[in-house]
Amino acid sequence: MTAAPEADYAARRARLAARMQPGAVAVLPTAPETTRNGDSEYPYRHDSYFYYLTGFKEPDSVLVLVAAHGERPARSILFCREKHPEREIWDGFRYGPQAARDAFGVDEAHPIDAIDTELPRILANAPALYYALASNAALDARVQGWVKAVRALARSGTTAPDAFHNLLPLLDEMRLVKDDAELAIMARAGAISGQAHARAMRAARPGVFEYELEAELLYAFRKSGAQFPAYTSIVASGANACVLHYNANDRQTRDGELVLIDAGCELDGYASDITRTFPVNGRFSDAQRTLYELVLAAQEAAFAAIAPGRPYSGFHEAALRVLVQGMLDLGLVDRSLYASVDDAIAAKAHVPFYMHGTGHWLGMDVHDVGAYRDTTHADKPSRPLRAGMVLTVEPGIYVRPGEGVPEQYWNIGIRIEDDVVVTDDGCRILTGNAPKSVAEIEALVGRGE
Repeated sequence: MTAAPEADYAARRARLAARMQPGAVAVLPTAPETTRNGDSEYPYRHDSYFYYLTGFKEPDSVLVLVAAHGERPARSILFCREKHPEREIWDGFRYGPQAARDAFGVDEAHPIDAIDTELPRILANAPALYYALASNAALDARVQGWVKAVRALARSGTTAPDAFHNLLPLLDEMRLVKDDAELAIMARAGAISGQAHARAMRAARPGVFEYELEAELLYAFRKSGAQFPAYTSIVASGANACVLHYNANDRQTRDGELVLIDAGCELDGYASDITRTFPVNGRFSDAQRTLYELVLAAQEAAFAAIAPGRPYSGFHEAALRVLVQGMLDLGLVDRSLYASVDDAIAAKAHVPFYMHGTGHWLGMDVHDVGAYRDTTHADKPSRPLRAGMVLTVEPGIYVRPGEGVPEQYWNIGIRIEDDVVVTDDGCRILTGNAPKSVAEIEALVGRGE
């Protein structure tokens, strides 16, 4: 396992408490278990915010932080399930409060069943409460109950919090820049996913079903220690590749088609996100190769636009210019209608063939938290990149049949996606072991194990 050291979680809690109003309290629950059907639950996955601050993976848990005030230092308090030998026979190991306190470095730990008694005591005379405002109706109701319990003590001179703040924006900004432990996990997740894509390419051949290729991915993820796929895998052959979020994965491939695979694993709470597109028979046709190399060139332009201080929007703009120039050159966009690439972009002439952005933040969530614009300025410009930010770079082109669209490109969908971390002088690709060049792909597809 490559989870972050206990000291990293404690440091994150300390950073968050330092950003809070002195003496204020923050309440952060983890995700609940969810029933799938009957008495069976979906595989449990913790809440990302909660895990970011604790490293604790058990359900029915709540973290409470009390910010420092005067001579009183900040405190961290974990509420979790008690030890229960009988339930552990059925459901597995539980830490219990005492062991959890020692193992995860919190200052106090209590049984989760005591939270309705303890929270009013903790909130008494606190000036403010931070929690995920309006994001969870059950939490909103419990917070109201705790605050009402404190207000009932007003005659004794006890005061309830009179300010309520959304906790999540503070955590979003913290999570946006990854530390060394996070980057190590994400590099490993990227490597596992790159190996999985290579495995799927080797297993490809005309007639294979999309779900067979998906099975190769899932096997490779789990075999290398990843706990989950980071999202539902997309294995899209032929015209399905022109459907951005296709995930039925039930079609049989045909000779001469491309297969677009968008898949990544989750390792120790962190996601990877890779897309590769390849010919199922191992050889690109002329039309497929032309569009593939256009998308590849757009990705290279995007990489070159990533560096600290440059705007987030810059790498999308760089990729878009390459794509639109290619669309004009290939007749996908009518050159006679536009005087320049800029004119075609302004008219959104590319949208029928490229309708999404060129990336997104990546971290504990596939589409990770953090603002894309600098909200401290009135015009909200694209925010500048910083070293330690992790993002995806995923240009694509999707050609559906249509009037005026050259027929040789019909039903070709191509996307190429890699995960990159912003470095001090540019960016570093975390997923470079996934085959990507035409030569690499043609040498690998259908070659088996």
